[in-house]
Parts: sequence; C-alpha cells; structure tokens
Amino acid sequence: MLDLGSRRVPGFAMSEHHDSVVAKAALCMAAAVRGGGIGGVIFHSDKGGEYVGHLFSMACEALGVTQSMGRVGSALDNAVAESWNSTLEWELLSRNTFATKDQARRAVARFIDTYNNQRRHSSCEGLPPVAYEQLQAHRATQTGDRAA
Repeated sequence: MLDLGSRRVPGFAMSEHHDSVVAKAALCMAAAVRGGGIGGVIFHSDKGGEYVGHLFSMACEALGVTQSMGRVGSALDNAVAESWNSTLEWELLSRNTFATKDQARRAVARFIDTYNNQRRHSSCEGLPPVAYEQLQAHRATQTGDRAA
C-alpha cells in the first residue's frame, strides 16, 4: 500500500500467491499503522483479481475505504505505485539472494522502514515520507485545517 500524498508505505504483505488474501493483509496493516481510522480513504488500484474479489471488497467496506480502479490497459493510472515497485525490485530484490522467506520478509521490512523514515522525496518538499506527514499535521494544527 502506498500513500500518494506522502509516498509512505504504511502497509505491506508478502506471500507466494498474489491474491486477495495478501492484498487484504496489506490493507489491514496500513489501517493499523494509521491507527485504525481510515474511513474516507480512497484506494486506487488496477482491476486485478486480488482487488475486485469479494474478500478485498468486503475489507474495504468494513474499513470505510472507497475503491477506485484504473482503466484497463492504462499503466499510467498506477504510475506512482509501479515506480515504487520498480525501486524495491531494483534496489533490494535484484541485488540480493535470500536463503529463506523470513529473511526476505525482514529485508523488505527494513527497506520500507528506511524508505519511510530516511529517503527524501522531491514530491515531499525534500523530506522523507514520515517527516512530511508530521510537517503536514503540524501545518494543519497551525492553520486549523484538518485536510492539510
């Protein structure tokens, strides 16, 4: 899961199968990281089976998340997410060999933690995603605008 506003990865899950179970697990992790209250969030994805299936749709409904899906055959609809996936693949997965699934999961978790807390982004005023979210929250309290 990737927050398009801050470029933060609040949730992820790994599995041998790319299906609605792993998509739901990532969504639930993102909800937990956000404190559980994610009602009103818009989740944008492609029209893959993991997102259109009943399990994922019901999870979105239970969390108050609105689903949005891109057009068939339009890779540009998910360009930011695809770019993040490419970064993970290039910078971590293609350069390492993992002896176990647990080793791979731990490496991905460390990569995401570093990405969220240290990696600077031009779209986040040159700040890492978590710092940018904190800045936005501070600005919102200063102006009284909860949507900042």
